[in-house]
Amino acid sequence: MSERLHFAEELLQQAVYASRARQAAGISLLLAREKDGSSPTNCGLGREAAIELELSERGRAAFEALWPAPPEEAELQRIRAVIARSVERSDQLDRERNHFLKAFRTRHGSDRRAYTPEQLAVFEQGLTAVNARVDSERRSAAQDLLGAP
Repeated sequence: MSERLHFAEELLQQAVYASRARQAAGISLLLAREKDGSSPTNCGLGREAAIELELSERGRAAFEALWPAPPEEAELQRIRAVIARSVERSDQLDRERNHFLKAFRTRHGSDRRAYTPEQLAVFEQGLTAVNARVDSERRSAAQDLLGAP
């Protein structure tokens, strides 16, 4: 993997982390305001992706490694759009992972030690498939971020 691609993936991952933190804070505030104690109907991620484009120190370092000179406004808008799409897609893939886990655990229980070898294989294959999609889509978004075909 090229160094630029590595920094692009790091930047995207940091944007996901920042967005998840914002999303978690929003859910916490929502739950604190609810008087009846019921929780939102979601899979723990909120109703939609929370896009946070303020970068952590690691995210800023990755951005500066990719663009040592500040990009022009049009390029900055393109970068922001790619990051936002990547965060939204990451949120969708996390929902898929959570739905897979919930469905599997509903059928087979939560204790992995109790799974048969066949059940464990299906469990691991399912997670591997989702995680491979996450990696593939992050790589594709990183290439988009770099303007690569």
